[in-house]
Amino acid sequence: MLFLQIVKKRLPDSRKPFLSEKCHFNFYFCAPISATAGFFKKESVSKKYYIIDFDSTFTQVEALDELARISLQGHPDRELIYKKIEDLTNLAMDGKLSFRESLAARVKLLEANKDHLKQLVKHLKKQVSTSFSRNRDFFKHHADDVLIVSGGFKEFITPVVLPFHIKKENIYANTFVFNDERKIVGYDENNPLSNEGGKVKLLKELQLQGEIHGIGDGYSDFQLKESGMIKKFYAFTENIERKSVTEKADHITPSLDEFLYVNNLPSAISYPKNRIQCLVVGDVPEAAVKYLKKDGFSVKHVTALEDKQLKDAGIILLGNKESLSVEKLNRAVKLKVIGYFGNGKKHIPQDTCTDRGIVIFDNIKKPESVAKRIAKFINTGDAFKSSNFPNIPLPKVKNGHRLIHIHRNVPGIMASVNQVLADTQLNIVSQFLMTNERIGYVITDISAAYDKKILKELKQIKDTISFRVVY
Repeated sequence: MLFLQIVKKRLPDSRKPFLSEKCHFNFYFCAPISATAGFFKKESVSKKYYIIDFDSTFTQVEALDELARISLQGHPDRELIYKKIEDLTNLAMDGKLSFRESLAARVKLLEANKDHLKQLVKHLKKQVSTSFSRNRDFFKHHADDVLIVSGGFKEFITPVVLPFHIKKENIYANTFVFNDERKIVGYDENNPLSNEGGKVKLLKELQLQGEIHGIGDGYSDFQLKESGMIKKFYAFTENIERKSVTEKADHITPSLDEFLYVNNLPSAISYPKNRIQCLVVGDVPEAAVKYLKKDGFSVKHVTALEDKQLKDAGIILLGNKESLSVEKLNRAVKLKVIGYFGNGKKHIPQDTCTDRGIVIFDNIKKPESVAKRIAKFINTGDAFKSSNFPNIPLPKVKNGHRLIHIHRNVPGIMASVNQVLADTQLNIVSQFLMTNERIGYVITDISAAYDKKILKELKQIKDTISFRVVY
């Protein structure tokens, strides 16, 4: 089966397709009409600032713990020292030990020098939190508004966050003191961030005029809210969840996507993956479950598919020989994709899935590959290797938005989709269409901001099965 990528060509005034939509693939020339400014009216709002922690928030790890592992390699008591440093970190993050005491004790145990710091920076650049990595554009467009405020050290924080367009003058952290042999022997004790409640003291000094939001994983981050210095505190749990912090937070944010979503800020993905429920039933390989958890989905193991769970499920993973009836499938109103670890033809009502716009990935030899296909479909719309959908492998589009329209395979749909886009004068970067006997699958990439009313219009096109914005 073939698919065609539609690139920028001008559509005739009639905007009629060149080929009938009854065939298995269709070809359209789509007009690149310049996007019109002013879709959104700007309202006068107060300046907003975003105070972001570094350790276990911007990065997946605690940097001093990682520095210890680098500097103490070969030390006979390294495992014992590692444990002491980790314990000191956790006691401070849980608010059970003053930050000053924890910091002084950890630095003393490090036995690190400037060469170790170089190794640490290289390591930390690979440990940036996944949701931060995919949302670089947020930092680029809010370079004046984002401040990194950390009890860590500028020597390793600055080179890690600068590539994210964060301004050097917006990085607030401690600094090491070195001796003549380039060894770390202490830190600047006059820096407010080296003290208990240091973040509160710093913000009082900065006197930021505007609405301040704080994102972090530790007790020192919550202190900003407790002191009244910030409007909202978001407990970041993508890497670690501290109960003593989450129970006091205004909002728990399992990813940066969640924070951007609830604050109506532009995000790399249209809907936070932590809000997409994945139900796991039967003998599902752990490698697949692990992959989807790591990608950010909310994974839940269940013994059977109950109605209450089905109504919220976006993904279902079924072990070999597990079955899904039409009745249960019809109750899964949010379901987008099924992964089956075996041949699902006798166990999943494929025609019903197709008619509902639900993609099936099954009979793939490697368990992790099933999970990868599911994640790729949710993340990009790529249906390649699906057993019931047109197999379209899709490239990632940069600096644009991807719209997915699934419809019954009847004539006239594609013309209707393009009519909606043309009427709003959007610039189509690329477009993909493929059909099978039952459905048509259209992916449209546009380059500009869009008025949300076009989403409603696309959903209301006759014979539409489902529509979503991927990013």
